[in-house]
Amino acid sequence: MAKRSNAPVFWLLFGAGGMLSALLGATLVFITGIAVPLGWPLNADLMSYPRMLGFAQNWIGKGFVFAVVALFAWHAAHRIFHSLHDLGLHTGALAKLLCYGGALAVTVVAAVGLLAIGF
Repeated sequence: MAKRSNAPVFWLLFGAGGMLSALLGATLVFITGIAVPLGWPLNADLMSYPRMLGFAQNWIGKGFVFAVVALFAWHAAHRIFHSLHDLGLHTGALAKLLCYGGALAVTVVAAVGLLAIGF
């Protein structure tokens, strides 16, 4: 009988985070780091605190923020964990715990923070 593995769950989160970062990552960096601060081509008021709070309090905005933060964290954790092996550091349970535990902590903090700001 084959041994069960939890690897498919981590590969699923890695793949979803990779797809999301490929589709949205560069755009988010451009919008939040270049376009809005410079006021070109987007209005600098676009990301004011009241607007962003309103976005994060909407259930669609809350879901978007959660998906971006959580899936980016899981993608990064999986990539870091496997990059350690590529660098010749044969990782064990401690590295797996630190990488995936860190992604879990980021996911929980994001969920708690988004729930704390209300709807």
